Amino acid sequence: MSQIQVNNLTFYYDGGEDVIFKNASFSIDTNWKLGLLGRNGKGKTTLFKLLMDQLEYSGVISKSIRFDYFPYQIKEEDLLKDVIDLCEVYKPGYELWKLICELEHLSLKEEVLYRPFFTLSHGERTKVMLALLFSSDNEFLLIDEPTNHLDQESRDIMKTYLEKKRGYILVSHDRDLLDACIDHVLVLNKYTIEVQSGNFSSWWENKNRKDAFLLAENEKHCKEIAVLKKAAERTRNWADKNEQTKIGFDVIKEHDRNISTRAYIGAKTKKMQSRVKQMEKRIDREILEKENLLVDIETPIELKMFPQQYFKEVLVQARNYGISYKNQNKQVFEDFNFTLHQGERVFLHGKNGCGKSSFLKAILKSNNIEQESISNNMIESGLLTVASGLKISYVNQDTTHLKGSVVRFCEDRDLQDSLFFAVLRQMGLERSQFYKTMETYSEGQKKKILLAASLVTPAHLYLWDEPLNYIDVFSRIQIENLILKSKLSMIVVEHDSQFRDNVATRIVEM
Repeated sequence: MSQIQVNNLTFYYDGGEDVIFKNASFSIDTNWKLGLLGRNGKGKTTLFKLLMDQLEYSGVISKSIRFDYFPYQIKEEDLLKDVIDLCEVYKPGYELWKLICELEHLSLKEEVLYRPFFTLSHGERTKVMLALLFSSDNEFLLIDEPTNHLDQESRDIMKTYLEKKRGYILVSHDRDLLDACIDHVLVLNKYTIEVQSGNFSSWWENKNRKDAFLLAENEKHCKEIAVLKKAAERTRNWADKNEQTKIGFDVIKEHDRNISTRAYIGAKTKKMQSRVKQMEKRIDREILEKENLLVDIETPIELKMFPQQYFKEVLVQARNYGISYKNQNKQVFEDFNFTLHQGERVFLHGKNGCGKSSFLKAILKSNNIEQESISNNMIESGLLTVASGLKISYVNQDTTHLKGSVVRFCEDRDLQDSLFFAVLRQMGLERSQFYKTMETYSEGQKKKILLAASLVTPAHLYLWDEPLNYIDVFSRIQIENLILKSKLSMIVVEHDSQFRDNVATRIVEM
C-alpha cells in the first residue's frame, strides 16, 4: 500500500485555450478501488496520461508504483497474431499461469490464447485485455470504459470480476457497475477536484444534499444582500436630504433653529454616512461569501425533442423475420416477431451478435434511408413492414465517421445551427469546442454530436444504437428525464441497465 500525491498540477494542451487542470492537489491510496467521475471533456483520460508520464505538466506527481492502462491499443498489424504472442508484446514479463486463472474468472477458456486476435468478438477482446492487465503484481491499474459495447451478460461478469479486485482507477459511466465495484470516488468537478469514500450512489446522494444546502445558503445571502442594499440606499437618501438642510432655513417655519444647529446636522449626517459605509462593507462580505458557493453545482438544463405524431397506430411490424449475411455462414436470427406501437419505448436485449443492430439497420433499409453502415450483403427472410412516409432519426453506435468542423456537420445534416449548438451547450459541451475539428474530441463529445443531431431532428421514430457509450452520468440523467417527459416512439439498443429500467416501456429479448 502506498500513496499517489498530486500537488499543484497544471496542464493544458498546446494551442488550446482551455486549462484542463489548474493547481490541482489531491492524494489517493493504491489499495483503493477508485471511480473517476466527471463530465465528458473534463480530463479523465488526460489524467491517466499524466500519471503515466505521457504528457508534460507543471506541478508534482509523487508515486512509487508502476502503472498499466486498459484498453491496450492493438496495432492493425498485430491483429493477425495469436493472442498469446500479443500478450508478450503488450505486457512483457506477465505470468502465463496467472493470465489463465484471470481468463477463467472472466468465463473464458485457455484455448482463446491460441486464436488470432482478429477472430475474437468485441467482448472476448475486452476480457482478454483485462485478464492481461491483472496478470502482474505491484502495479496500479488505470481502467478506461471497460464495458462499452458489452452485452448485459458480459457486463455482469465484468462487474463480479472487478468487485473482487483492488488497486485501480475505473472510468465508467455505468452507475450499476460503479455501485458494485468502487469504494472511493475521485470527482473532476467544474472547477475543483474532490476525493470521497463510498460508491457512486453514496456520492450522488451526498452531492444532492450538499447542492441543496449551498443553494439555500446562496438564496439566504441573496436576500441579505437585497435587504442591506435597500437599507443602505434609504440611509444614504436620508443623509443627503439632511445634509441639504445645513445651510439656510426659514425663520418663520423653523423658529426654534439657529446658526449653531448646523454643527448638529453635520454630525448627524456624518453618523448616517458612516452607517452606509458599514452596510456596504457587509454587502461586500456577503457577496464574497456567496461568490464560490455554486461554482461546482451541476444544473442540467432540460433538453427538448421534437417528436411527430404519425397517423397510424403501428409503426413497425415483423413476422417470422430473419437476417443473415452473404459473407457469413450462419443465420443472425430467424422467426422474429415484433410490433412497435406509437408511443412505445422498446429496448432490444440480448447477447452481442444476436442481431439487435442488424434489426435497426433493416428498419432503415426498409424505410429507404441509405446509411454506410447498412450492408448490401444483408439477406432477409419473413416479413418486415415499416409504415410509409415514416420519419426516422438514427443514432449510430460508431463515431469514426465524425470528421471536420461541427459547423460543416450541421450544414451537411441540414440542422438548424442555433438550436443544434444550444442543445450541445445544454449537454455540457463548451463553446470553445465548436471551433475545433471533431477529430480532437473525446469519444463522449463525439457521441453528444450524434445525440444532439437526433434530438433536434423532428421524427416519428427514434432508432438509437448504444447511444450512451462514453456519455457521462450527468448527460445520461438529462436524457432520461427528457425521454420520460416526451411522448415519442423509440427502439433502443442499450446495455446500461439503470437507463433501460428507468426509460423502457417494454423490453424485447432477441
